[in-house]
Parts: sequence; C-alpha cells; structure tokens
Amino acid sequence: MFNRRQKHILLKFFSMFSVVRGYNILIVVIAQYLTSVYILAHDKPLKKVLFDVNLLMLVLASAATIAAGYIINNFYDSEKDLINRPNKSKLDRLISQNTKLSFYFVLNFAAVIMASYVSFNAVLFFSFYIFSIWFYSHKLKKLPFIGNLTSAVLTILPFFAIFLYYKNFETVIFVHAVFLFLMISMRELTKDLENMKGDLLLNYKTIPIVYGEKASKIMLTLLIVLTSVPVYLLLRRFDVGHMDLFFYLSVILLLIFLLLLWKSKTKTHYLILHNILKFIIVAGVFCIVLINVNVVLNRI
Repeated sequence: MFNRRQKHILLKFFSMFSVVRGYNILIVVIAQYLTSVYILAHDKPLKKVLFDVNLLMLVLASAATIAAGYIINNFYDSEKDLINRPNKSKLDRLISQNTKLSFYFVLNFAAVIMASYVSFNAVLFFSFYIFSIWFYSHKLKKLPFIGNLTSAVLTILPFFAIFLYYKNFETVIFVHAVFLFLMISMRELTKDLENMKGDLLLNYKTIPIVYGEKASKIMLTLLIVLTSVPVYLLLRRFDVGHMDLFFYLSVILLLIFLLLLWKSKTKTHYLILHNILKFIIVAGVFCIVLINVNVVLNRI
C-alpha cells in the first residue's frame, strides 16, 4: 500500500508527533477555547469569542511554545527516556537531534511572531515563557520541589495568557486555577515516582530520589487534602452548573488514587496512578461545557 519512501516519511511524522506530544497540545488548544467560551468570556457573544483573531493567535502561540518546550525537554532527557520509556524513545530517535533543534527554534520564532499580532505585552509574555521552559529543562528539572513547582506553573501559563487577554478577575476563576495547579502538581510527583529508575541512574534530584517513596506518598496525600478545599468551594460557594458532576467524580477517583497509592511499589503501579490523574485533568477540560449546557444556544 505504501512504498518505502512513504513509510519513511510517515514514520518521521509520527516520530515528531511523539516528540512534541501532539495529543497534549490538542487538549490544551481545546481547553483554551472552552475556558474562553464558558469561563473567561462567558458574557461575550459566542461568535465574537470563536472568531476572535487575537485569541486564535494567542492559542497558536501557546501551541507552538508548548511544542518547542517538549522538543527541548526531549533533547535534555533523551538518555533518561531511553531507560524509562524505551519504546517511545526508539520512535523519537527517528528524528535527529539537529532536526529537533531546528524545529525548536522555528516554533519559538513563530510563537513570537504570532504574539506580536496581539500586542507587545504578548511578545514579552511568550518570550518569558520560552526562556522559562528552556531554563526548566536545562537546570530546574533535576531539582526537588523547585522542578515540580516550576513544571506545574509552566503547564498553566498558557491559560494565564488568555486570562490576561480577557482581564476577567472573578474569584471562581482563581479557584478553578488552584484546583488545576494542585492536580498537575500531583501528576508531576507521581511521574517522578514512575521514573525513579532513570532519575537515579542519571542523578536527577527528584523528590522520590532525595526523600524516598514514603515521603513522596505523604506529600501526595497532603496534596489530595489540599485539593478538597477548591473542590468544596466550587461545589458549595460557586455556581458551576452541571460541572459539579465532574467534581464529585474527581473526589471518588482521588479516593481510589489514595488507596492505590499506599499499595503501589512498582513502575506499573505508578503508571496506573499517573493515568488516573491524567484522566481527571482531561475529563475536566471537556466537562467545562457542563457549566452551562445552553451557553451556545443562548449566545448565538
């Protein structure tokens, strides 16, 4: 069906898609638009939000910056990934390091150009974001606490760009952000537990390596307790519509996570825990529409 050249090109495409984690970028793009429509610009006409060129440029700049971030992260973590994710690493290595770096610079340049369409402040924001991702990958990632905290902050920064654009300072938005930040922090710490073998061999000073598995589990337990605060506020103090179903489901899944956490000992166990958190985060993106299921009809 495909000749050798076509197969080679197809493999290269999937390799680059794997390196930039295209599926994650797609989720971020969807999340930014849903957040804009249902939370940040809920009082604006739907067409004005969906066809806002400035918003499109911010979303595309975010996507380009995140893709570049995954490339530079892959560049610095190539040896560790060979240990922790051998199958993915083999696919990623179909693209040369020089090609990856070329894409890295092109994507960052494109992000700044797209940001310049919006404003000079947007250019400054994305320039800072690009530098922060590089500095995290180069220096901070190997440090306990600082690496985890920086990773969580960098993950939510694309939403901060949209937040600054709409200048919506409602308290409920900050509570949503705290919930997301805590979930991402838990995911990062769980990933560290999952990747202990490679981190130990390559001298990454992650929390599980420096303080041990038990201390990491205690920290995860405390993070779950802290997560109950924004969940309580969103369920009892704010109107989140039918999205309350998502938060009730999150509580159930976090309790299951907690029970499994203290029984987990192997990489496979931690991978399951990681996938539970990933499911909650991704489900949260699509459940944003439950805040007001009639929003599309009401704002056309």
